[in-house]
Amino acid sequence: MIKRVLIIGGYGNFGSFISRRLAQDDKLQVIIAGRSREKAGKLAREMNVEAVALDINNGIADVLAAVKPDIVVHTSGPFQAQGYDVAKACIAQGCHYIDLADGREFVENITTLDAEAKEKGVLVISGASSVPCLTSALVDHYRVEFQALENLDYGITTAQKTNRGLATTAAILSYTGKPFKTLINGRMTNVYGWQSLHARKYPALGWRLLGNCEVPDLALFHKHYPDLKTVRFYAGLEIPFIHITLWALSWLVRIGLIRRLEKAAQLLLKTSYLFDWLGSANSAFHMELSGTDKSGNNKTIRFELTARSGDGPYIPCMPAILMVRKLANGLVSDTGAAPCMGFITLDEYLGALADLDIQWKTM
Repeated sequence: MIKRVLIIGGYGNFGSFISRRLAQDDKLQVIIAGRSREKAGKLAREMNVEAVALDINNGIADVLAAVKPDIVVHTSGPFQAQGYDVAKACIAQGCHYIDLADGREFVENITTLDAEAKEKGVLVISGASSVPCLTSALVDHYRVEFQALENLDYGITTAQKTNRGLATTAAILSYTGKPFKTLINGRMTNVYGWQSLHARKYPALGWRLLGNCEVPDLALFHKHYPDLKTVRFYAGLEIPFIHITLWALSWLVRIGLIRRLEKAAQLLLKTSYLFDWLGSANSAFHMELSGTDKSGNNKTIRFELTARSGDGPYIPCMPAILMVRKLANGLVSDTGAAPCMGFITLDEYLGALADLDIQWKTM
């Protein structure tokens, strides 16, 4: 049976990639949705699929009742400032829900909808993105090689010459300079967004600057992987001047001279494009897992992934694509509400990246 898949934000940076991929599946009927009927219709005509105007803040229940989707993919962030209205509307309609949220509390607390989702027999998945889906898939894949997996040190460095949206920029700025907790030496400890400035050498790209980044993993991993003593996640920008500028702004937030840096998201995003000529389309991700092996000796595994040709932003799209296909083909029978952990294996995730200019290795 053909499944109807409504993609909210289906013409955006992430949404358009997901829409194009899913439209290639003859078992799926894609409906592109967003606030702009014109933009949704333009892409829909190009792909020969349906389109609908939808505002997540106004009348979403009516749209769902009219469209009658089997699955909804929510790509319209930033999620840090959102509630669960979309997910609740999907539950009420009786359709599955998947989002690409990277907001720590948003993803962590999706479980508050678990009872409602189970009662309606639907699956509600939050964080179908690089974090926590890819990162937890890496931990699940390699933790069997450890007697005790104690430390995770990992992060992402973005490419300057890639599409970057206002929602993603606002999400980053929302925690820049603000405190959040992560596990360090067995205790939940405050760190500050975009601080802990340091450099790391990526094998294929050279040196990149990194700073503290708030992601759902910091709230989830110490609960799911009880042997962990330290979880540190970092993010960085390719151009050192831009990264250091944001680091400097983080101090102004931290000392109270700036209260809400995200209000400047549009200005800072536009300004960043002036520096594209200095950058590349190459990004990278790394994860270092350490602890003790089966004999009690120290053990470290390093996973390195490099994305070229501007393909890095497609990595966060893969979990939603894979989950839609699994649901459509009856490969997932779970109901309830949960973060996107344990649904997709590392082999499945990396296999979905095979046709992109992305390489990876383990050391």
